[in-house]
Amino acid sequence: MPETRIQKVALIGFGEVGGIFGKDLVAAGIEVSTFDVQFCKEPARAGMLDKALSAKVIAVDNLRDAIRSAQLVVSVVTASSAFTVACEAAGLLRPAQFYLDANSVSPETKGKMAAEVDRSGAYFVEAAVMAAVAPQRLKVPMLLGGTHASELAPALRTLGMDVTPVSERVGVASAIKMCRSVVMKGLAALAIESLFAARRYGAEDAVIASFEATYPHMGWAKSLPDSLTKRAVEHSRRRAAEMREVEETLESAGIRPFMASGTADLQDWLTGEMEAHNYTYQPNESFSWRAFADLIAPSAKSTAS
Repeated sequence: MPETRIQKVALIGFGEVGGIFGKDLVAAGIEVSTFDVQFCKEPARAGMLDKALSAKVIAVDNLRDAIRSAQLVVSVVTASSAFTVACEAAGLLRPAQFYLDANSVSPETKGKMAAEVDRSGAYFVEAAVMAAVAPQRLKVPMLLGGTHASELAPALRTLGMDVTPVSERVGVASAIKMCRSVVMKGLAALAIESLFAARRYGAEDAVIASFEATYPHMGWAKSLPDSLTKRAVEHSRRRAAEMREVEETLESAGIRPFMASGTADLQDWLTGEMEAHNYTYQPNESFSWRAFADLIAPSAKSTAS
C-alpha cells in the first residue's frame, strides 16, 4: 500500500485540544477545517470564530463541509458525544478517508464507532492520548489501534505527532488508557480527599510530611499536591466523564469499579463545588490547593491559614 501523505485535516471539535491541534497543524503547513457545535450557538459563536481565525483554521457551520475534502478527520469532542459524532460522520465519510477518534471513551464505545465508520468505507483508527495535551501540544504521546493504525502512523509522524501503533484490534489502545486512568486520576482524587480533610483539621503539614517520608521522590513536600489538585480542577467535568467510561471498561472486563466510581464521584463533586462558589479556573494564574480548599469550605478554614 502506498505511503499516505496528509495535506488536509478536518477537526471535529474546536475546544482546548482541537484549538491546539489546529494551530500546530496549520503551522506545519496543513490545511485545516473545523466544525464545532458552538459555532452555531450564541453567545459562544463569536469567540469561537475568532479563535479559529487566529489559528488560521477554516471554520464551517456544518459537519459535511468540514470533512468533505479532508484526508484525515480527527474527532476531539467530549466523551459523552463521541459516539454520536462518529455516527453522524459515518454518513458523510467517503472510502479511504481516515477517521481518527482521540476521545477518552471505553474500548466498547470505540468498537461501536469503528463499526459505524467501517460501513462508509473510511478507515477507523483509535487514538489514546496518554498525557496532558497543553504542555506537549501536537507532540503529546498517543497510542493507535485498528487495522489501519500502522498505515496512518508514519503520516501522523510527518505532521509532528508522537504516535505508537499498539494493536490491529480496536479497543486495546483505549483499554491501556482507561486502565492507566484508574491510577492516574485516582491518585489525584485520593490526594484531594485526604488533604482537604487534613486542612480542615489543621493537620495537612503533618500529613504531607508523612507522604514525603514514605515516597521521597514524588514531590509531596513540593509541587505535587498543587499539581494534582490543579489538574483535577481544571478538567473536572471532562475527568468525571472519562472516569464513567473507565467504569464501563472495568465492568466489561468483569471488574467491579470501586475506585473508578469513587474518582468519578469526586470529580462530579468538584464540578458542583466550583459552580456553587462561582469559581472558574484561570490557567495563567498561580494555583494553590490550600486556597482552593478554603474557597469551597469558607466556614471551615484551617487556623493554619
